[in-house]
Amino acid sequence: MSPLPQTSSPLRRPARLAVNAGLVIFLALYAAIAFLQPNYLEPGLFMNFLRRAAPLVILACGQLYVILTGGFDLSMGAVATLAVLAASILINGDPETTWAVIGTLYVMGIAVGLVNGLVVAFLKVPSIIATLGAMLSVNGLALAWSGGAARGDLPDNFRNLGRLVWRGVPLVGTLPLAAVVLAGFVALAWWGLNGTVYGKRALAVGDNPRAAELAGTPVAATRILAFVVSAVSAVTAGILIGGFSGVSVNAGEGLELQAIAACVIGGAQLLGGRGSIWSAVFGALSLFALFTLLNLIGLPQALRDSIQGVILIAAVGASLWRTRRRT
Repeated sequence: MSPLPQTSSPLRRPARLAVNAGLVIFLALYAAIAFLQPNYLEPGLFMNFLRRAAPLVILACGQLYVILTGGFDLSMGAVATLAVLAASILINGDPETTWAVIGTLYVMGIAVGLVNGLVVAFLKVPSIIATLGAMLSVNGLALAWSGGAARGDLPDNFRNLGRLVWRGVPLVGTLPLAAVVLAGFVALAWWGLNGTVYGKRALAVGDNPRAAELAGTPVAATRILAFVVSAVSAVTAGILIGGFSGVSVNAGEGLELQAIAACVIGGAQLLGGRGSIWSAVFGALSLFALFTLLNLIGLPQALRDSIQGVILIAAVGASLWRTRRRT
């Protein structure tokens, strides 16, 4: 018997290297910033950039949890504003009450997140409607409490959370405390999605909630926890904003839309079921780099707001296009 001719094995295609779109956009925008202002390449100025971008990055990480489960949280900006105003009123310049008040702020934020999650999970109200109502309610409460104007005072130990900078640090020269808070929050958010079973549940709920429910996934608990994480991120961002910028009745205005846009720019699927913490991080850094670039160019605030709206529409359109292309 003659031996069968040996067929050559098919050539293996080289594996594609997955590169996050948000990372590419961020590097391009930061290169443009460095072209206009070369000192942004210095480690100290990059650390300062991270300090100012930290609230948006933290908000994007929290928003990602809700987006992965197929929802939106429009109350984040209002919760951040409430955190700033409540801190200034409750502390009122007394540094000894700072940490107790910070704990109170997180309790308030968790309460808002629980209400959002319960309304969405059990009353079946669309998240965009439920959180829009929460945004209006929390904003109204914050303004009524403060009388529509900044009240009270934030002591130095509170404001240091947003503006303290350690100098003489090896390699980077300066290290803002806000950057440390940012790194810690991102690490916890990453662990929540990748180091626990919750991440798989969130993706399953966002991809197909009915199938996830039939498979035994606790859909209601998964969605409620997502809104709680989102509210916690809003409180953390509000604390950093208050420390960096002081007390303002508009502290968190528009941040919820920026957080949504950041997640989508980074590659998260708008309707849920797809995304990663790095998509939120790099998307937020890209968005903040764009704001910095527009500020360096000297565009007026009105035009910057218009560009932000165009970016949001384009990011959502791109997300839906990617979804249709995959399906």
